[in-house]
Amino acid sequence: MHPAPGTAPAQSLDGEVEVVTFGCRLNAYESEVMRRHARAAGLQKAVVLNSCAVTAEAERQFRQAVRRARRDHPDATIIVTGCAVQIDPERYAAMPEVDRVLGNLEKLDPRSFQPEGVPRVVVADIMQARETAGHLIEGFTEKTRAFIEVQQGCDHRCTFCIIPYGRGPSRSVPMGEIVAQVRRLVANGIREVVVTGVDVTSYGSDLPGRPSLGQMLRRLLAAVPELPRLRLSSLDPVEIDEDLYRLLAEEPRLMPHLHLSAQAGDDMILKRMKRRHLRADLLAVTERVRRLRPDVVFGADLIAGFPTETEEMFQNSLNLVEDAGLTWLHVFPYSERPGTPAARMPAVPKPLRRERAAHLRAAGEAAVKRFLASRLGKTTQVLVEQPGLGRCTHFAPVAVDGPVGEIIEVQITGCSDSQLIAQPLGAVA
Repeated sequence: MHPAPGTAPAQSLDGEVEVVTFGCRLNAYESEVMRRHARAAGLQKAVVLNSCAVTAEAERQFRQAVRRARRDHPDATIIVTGCAVQIDPERYAAMPEVDRVLGNLEKLDPRSFQPEGVPRVVVADIMQARETAGHLIEGFTEKTRAFIEVQQGCDHRCTFCIIPYGRGPSRSVPMGEIVAQVRRLVANGIREVVVTGVDVTSYGSDLPGRPSLGQMLRRLLAAVPELPRLRLSSLDPVEIDEDLYRLLAEEPRLMPHLHLSAQAGDDMILKRMKRRHLRADLLAVTERVRRLRPDVVFGADLIAGFPTETEEMFQNSLNLVEDAGLTWLHVFPYSERPGTPAARMPAVPKPLRRERAAHLRAAGEAAVKRFLASRLGKTTQVLVEQPGLGRCTHFAPVAVDGPVGEIIEVQITGCSDSQLIAQPLGAVA
């Protein structure tokens, strides 16, 4: 899971419901579910803010957004929800700007968005959750790619992470519901589906027969042959199963882009994080996948300045970018989360954390430039997501003219520091 900036609400609601999303792809999916619930319930002139708790900075930005929403929309109903709210509902209930506080279970309940008659604070004990409801949606607003939730919650206890207390135990969506949702999305114009969850690679451990993630994906692709592109969100390296490795080798509709939950490249730091892999495991995974799918591109989450991290330990993480051939990085300076074991460990000074994060980001930017330059002259397929812009199979943004919602064959003719430039060759799907 990785945070992303929220989207500021519009200045005029005009009776509509605005949803402001912070955080991960799963939050983006759930925001779309909430948008539909609110509209179906007849809720009007409301702002729903969906929070992230991965870092203290994410929570700070969220609280700013809540205050800004009230300033911009003094007469609107302000509803807050998400992981930060689930973990500390009293804090957000105490904000005078807030009208309604919903937990992570309640935000997916249609009854929570009735215009009237809903208690101001409705937050259940997430640790008691045992089911993941199927939330069938027809598509994503103004999008040609969509996220689907296949798994929820996490049973691991990494020492830096508070998210299991915001999401509850691991639980999986049955295969039939996933297939039904993907069919509906494709029928409504979605060309690429991104499989997401809190701990996606734990998929199936709570279902009859304990199907693995790879088994589920294989059956999904067989059941929905009309789906052109399938992409995966963040994967735990040591949980990639044999079926998933085979799919990477044999299934062209599974995109050659894997994002790994690496977090660090030093063995001692990984042990203190209570991760279940070591540096050699990360290198073995990237090497094996490259043998199976030579054109694969890797992304990774990396934390800079974890407690006790020495300069040598940090250098091991920095070197991992080149040693493992990582390209798309999500880098965060370590952020203390109250109640986690890491928050009690000897801390690295915050300025040093920021400095190390800057070094990692610079390494990532250099890796992106190298990758983009390596694509010059090559042909690839691009899903056009908005006028003049799409993404290729490797997830790189591509400036190209083409019909929105179509997958087109292109030739790469140039690049900037952050995107490719292409000439269309013809429609694919």
